[in-house]
Amino acid sequence: MWNQFFLLEEYTGPDTQYVGKLHTDQDKGDGNLKYILTGDGAGSLFIIDENTGDIHAAKKLDREEKSLYVLRAKAIDRKTGRQVEPESEFIIKIHDINDNEPKFTKDMYTASIPEMSGVGIIKTALPDMSRENREQYQVVIQAKDMGGQMGGLSGTTTVNITLTDVNDNPPRFPQSTYQFSSPESAPPGTPLGRIKANDPDVGENAEIEYSISNGDGSDMFDIVTDKDTQEGIITVKKRLDFENKMLYTLRVEATNTHPDPRFLQLGPFKDTALVKISVEDIDEPPVFSRPWYLIEVDEDAKEGSIIGHVVAQDPDVTKNAIKYSVDRHTDLDRIFNIYSGNGSLFISKPLDREETPWHNITVIATEINNPKQSSQIPVFIRILDINDHAPEFAKYYETFVCENAKAGQLIQTVSAVDKDEPPQGHKFFFELVPEFAVHPNFSVIDNKDNTAGIVTRRNGYSRSKMSTYLLPIIIFDNDYPIQSSTGTLTIRACACDSWGNMQSCNAEALLLPAGLSTGALVAILLCIIILLVLVVLFTALKRQRKKEPLIISKDDVRDNIVTYNDEGGGEEDTQAFDIGTLRNPEAREESKMRRDVIPETIFQIRRTAPLWENIDVQDFIHRRLKENDLDPAAPPYDSLATYAYEGNDSIANSLSSLESLTTEGNQDYDYLSDWGPRFKKLADMYGGEDSDRD
Repeated sequence: MWNQFFLLEEYTGPDTQYVGKLHTDQDKGDGNLKYILTGDGAGSLFIIDENTGDIHAAKKLDREEKSLYVLRAKAIDRKTGRQVEPESEFIIKIHDINDNEPKFTKDMYTASIPEMSGVGIIKTALPDMSRENREQYQVVIQAKDMGGQMGGLSGTTTVNITLTDVNDNPPRFPQSTYQFSSPESAPPGTPLGRIKANDPDVGENAEIEYSISNGDGSDMFDIVTDKDTQEGIITVKKRLDFENKMLYTLRVEATNTHPDPRFLQLGPFKDTALVKISVEDIDEPPVFSRPWYLIEVDEDAKEGSIIGHVVAQDPDVTKNAIKYSVDRHTDLDRIFNIYSGNGSLFISKPLDREETPWHNITVIATEINNPKQSSQIPVFIRILDINDHAPEFAKYYETFVCENAKAGQLIQTVSAVDKDEPPQGHKFFFELVPEFAVHPNFSVIDNKDNTAGIVTRRNGYSRSKMSTYLLPIIIFDNDYPIQSSTGTLTIRACACDSWGNMQSCNAEALLLPAGLSTGALVAILLCIIILLVLVVLFTALKRQRKKEPLIISKDDVRDNIVTYNDEGGGEEDTQAFDIGTLRNPEAREESKMRRDVIPETIFQIRRTAPLWENIDVQDFIHRRLKENDLDPAAPPYDSLATYAYEGNDSIANSLSSLESLTTEGNQDYDYLSDWGPRFKKLADMYGGEDSDRD
């Protein structure tokens, strides 16, 4: 019986390695038994001699590949083939030899250890190693087997060691004082500069929070942290004023946001620095004493009276002089003006509250030395009411009284309106004009509620005797000074039915059918008037068309007076112009003075050049124009000058009677009929017996 055999690995001998021998007590040595081996590696790795039972290893074995083999052995009779022993199992174990050097699982190891760490598997050789001095280390480690004895094998590996950061360094400002400047016009939020405290740590250990610990400008400035650069950005918190303060001093503190309690004994993890900020002066526009002004003025204020003042000052140290003006875009009517030197507003035109109760103007203040610096302010002007309007009827009343009305009957209720607005509200009083209250047909009853009732004073009213009554009513208000007006109420007498409903109010309506209304009558009258106007216009137009012109021929293009629209003054018409211009140039004597202008002694009588025979018409006209243009006795106003040219071959000579020596005697024009057909019309006009009489 056996359990296991042992075999060395990596056998390098010349023969096969003997493992062991199988033997049974039934074996007599006569060769009748046969040994058979089965299991792991049987026949390939392990070979058995079937006669003797010796087992040999056919190959070199490696324990690192397989360290244990399980085999089964049996012995059989060669002749019968029966087993002489039950099959048994045994194990072959491979003995290890030092044939492999130690090997690390990685060619290179990376390790990290916090700086300032204590002892470990790999421990620091120096106390308080600082990452800030050196961050990376490389260590080579050797491993030996056999406890490092002779003949043992060894292996090496490299370990890269990184010292991780801890917050063992406080922030420190590189300088103790910083200088910045800011213009006084910088708006809130404007950055002025950056400061930075240095911290050798990294990551969150180097994060810094900046704050203003104290100083005279802690309420005027602020500081924020730039998370990317860990810088402190100083910004303006409130409006600066150079005239109020020119220099601010701040104490800025830088603190680590993640301190490590293990190193608090090293000291406070914060630092401070002084920051000085100087304010730069700029030229600022004038500043008004108020954000807006409200001025109240009575509407009866006189022109030129001062209604209020505005005040502005230059905020700069120089205190430049200010001049004031009114923005005319807000006062197009130029109702208000301002004294440029002192800002006093005054009225330039009368005010009327009922037309414009409010005026919103803009006043501009400008520096005299620097007109570019200006500011403006709204001024609201409220016009206060003065009782300067009398009350009047609220509307036009169409009042009627029935012919069958009884005394004491209310026929109309009237009310009044007033453009004024008294503080206590309107209060109106109504009464009849005194002279109408002696024998009144109607009476006025004041209802004490700004209305009045019109009441009849007698029974019955007749349209045939009086169709319309005029009732003057005085309306008073209750303000100071009291204003009153007289409104006349027109009351028509009308026919009414038994219920008091009006049927007809005109006396003429009695003759017309009952169904014809007042509107229809008015329409008929308008139609009649329009027809009459058309007839008159047509007649006048027809008469005007019947007038024949003095010159019928269309070929006559001379500048002649064709028709007169007004009646002449007889022989006095010859004084209006020089009639000689109508005459033949040969018959025209020396130029005479204008008979419509009295010559003055300082002017000499103007002489004209004589005309010669067959003068050119155009030249004649040009000469006459020049004479009139140069005439010193001509009137200074525009007048009509006639430059007619009759010619010099007329056999009729002058036919004008304007210069006739006889004013009342009859003239004989019968010779005109002998001159031929050209003068037939003149012969008809002057040659008849009744021509002079006509």
